Amino acid sequence: MAEEAVPPSWRPVLAPLLATPEARRLGGFLKKREIEGAQVYPPREQRLTALDLTPPDRVKVVILGQDPYHGAGQAHGLAFSVPDGVKVPPSLGNIYTELASDLGLTPPRSGNLANWARQGVLLLNNALTVEEGQAGSHQMLGWEPITDAVIAAVAARPEPTVFMLWGSHARKKAARVPSLGDGCNLVLTAPHPSPLSAHSGFFGCRHFSKANAFLEANGRGAIDWSA
Repeated sequence: MAEEAVPPSWRPVLAPLLATPEARRLGGFLKKREIEGAQVYPPREQRLTALDLTPPDRVKVVILGQDPYHGAGQAHGLAFSVPDGVKVPPSLGNIYTELASDLGLTPPRSGNLANWARQGVLLLNNALTVEEGQAGSHQMLGWEPITDAVIAAVAARPEPTVFMLWGSHARKKAARVPSLGDGCNLVLTAPHPSPLSAHSGFFGCRHFSKANAFLEANGRGAIDWSA
């Protein structure tokens, strides 16, 4: 990943990391796989959509995902989100179900969460790429230090921020950021919204109303989760 591809607002955070041998190896690997004909998702121009839409000084809520969807046309750079016209995936469907229960919102037909991102919800995956049909295929290849740095930069900001940690993978990632639980931020944990675990405590977690109450109490303004 080249520094010039990073949104200007995030360059002070990521520029030192992008100069490391590990980051250069990651960039070389991605180019090699594309040359070899591998289908890598999301498309190159959408890999940093989460950072494009949510500058660091506007982050109010962080939702952590594991890696992008690995089906054709699904991933577009925002965790849990799919483009307009694409069928809502099961995990996102469960998120919408919890929103309906928590805030009384009618589940939207679209799975595009870009409007959340524009309001300050950083929808960040642990790895920002994946190969078609191979979940987790780009884990531990160099994305983790980059996305860890993003999380750490947000956690260190003076503005109180909400971190929604769904599932053990998100909790493990957050554990690598000591400043996350320094008392300034609100850390909410629950099982993953996957159909395999949503009934074990994701449903009924009420993270969305809790997040808005915290944001309003700290003068940051609530998120319109219906958008």
